[in-house]
Amino acid sequence: MLKHSTLAMILAGSRVEDLNVLTYYRPKSAVPFGGFARVIDFPLSNLLHSGIEQIAILSQYRSYSLINHIGTGAAWDMIGRHRGVSILPPFKDNKDHADWYRGSADAVYKNLDFVTYHKPEEILILSGDHIYKMDYQDMIDYHHRKEADLTIACIRVEKDKAHRFGIAAIDDEDGEEGGRVTSYWEKPEHPDADWASLTVLVFKPEVLYEALSENQKSDSYEFGRDIIPSLMARGRKIFGFKHKGYWGYTRTIEEYWQSNMDLLGENPVFDMEAWGLRTNMDHRGIRDAQPSLIMEGAKVNNSLVYNGCVVEGTVKNSILFPGVRVGKGAVVENSVLFFNNDIGTNCSLNKVIADVNSVFGEGVHVGSETGTVADRVTVIGWNNQVPEGTTIGEGATVYPNLVGEQWPDNKNVAAGEVLK
Repeated sequence: MLKHSTLAMILAGSRVEDLNVLTYYRPKSAVPFGGFARVIDFPLSNLLHSGIEQIAILSQYRSYSLINHIGTGAAWDMIGRHRGVSILPPFKDNKDHADWYRGSADAVYKNLDFVTYHKPEEILILSGDHIYKMDYQDMIDYHHRKEADLTIACIRVEKDKAHRFGIAAIDDEDGEEGGRVTSYWEKPEHPDADWASLTVLVFKPEVLYEALSENQKSDSYEFGRDIIPSLMARGRKIFGFKHKGYWGYTRTIEEYWQSNMDLLGENPVFDMEAWGLRTNMDHRGIRDAQPSLIMEGAKVNNSLVYNGCVVEGTVKNSILFPGVRVGKGAVVENSVLFFNNDIGTNCSLNKVIADVNSVFGEGVHVGSETGTVADRVTVIGWNNQVPEGTTIGEGATVYPNLVGEQWPDNKNVAAGEVLK
């Protein structure tokens, strides 16, 4: 394996409306995942294990939680004479940059001075919000062997779901490793191929500089929608690198919930420990939390329960982040509970995602009846005080920070209702 001088740029600033209240106060890349981590930990850990040492993170939407999580970059060994992580927020000046980031391509364009300063041999563009493991050096080596202008990491998806992605048609030039991209469509209504882009892109620098400059003449500034099709139209050498393995596309609440559930079972679909996932253990004091306490009479089955949790009730098929408390007589099933949620006595939660610092009063029922199969995820925003005896129906959404008078007098939030 050759070692190249690579600059990686992580696109980490979007909110993504489909995750509604989970991204109300944070970008999608900073959403907690899997009991202790954040979504951005996956590309950061991949970069660490790939030996890529110069990293920039492009963030625009409510960046504080992301900046706080990244810290100095020490959690991913990003401190050293020739390695580091830089967070590049948007800026406005009186000359060339009169707007905030107008899209993923525009975000990179506005930081070309940073890019050219590093004189990279290739530029690796990554999405900060996907769940996967990849050695980027394998893809970069393939990119150089093919003398490609652009290489796109792709994974095969079901044809009936392909309309949701950027889709490439790839020939069989290199078999299972990859091939030349013969066509590309961004979210086509009727897909003619099934290789979906992972938004992992390796560019020849001069090709990227030219494409970004040309793109400034348009009114749309996205890599998938604009940059890749324009390079295809110009006959550039574009190759697809075929990714084999797990890929969690967490664009929707259901997909995010399912990716968390994929960590459970006797044979989990993927294993974060085996992947060598790193996170910032200082963020929210994870490393300082006491050991979990499973009290007498409590039951925990097929669940991940992390440091600082106290369980007196029943937890099944669920993921509990540090600091969660489950009271006596409470039942938590098929749920993902973020940091420091307090589930009161005799509560029931089924297929629920609860953001940080919420308190569920005695006898609260959220989602479907426990022991039943729920179709929709119920989502609770952060810092809520759910009054005792409240019922929140399946598929409902509760916005963050609701105060007493904002809760219904009859203590009932209907299935599918949005309470804000």
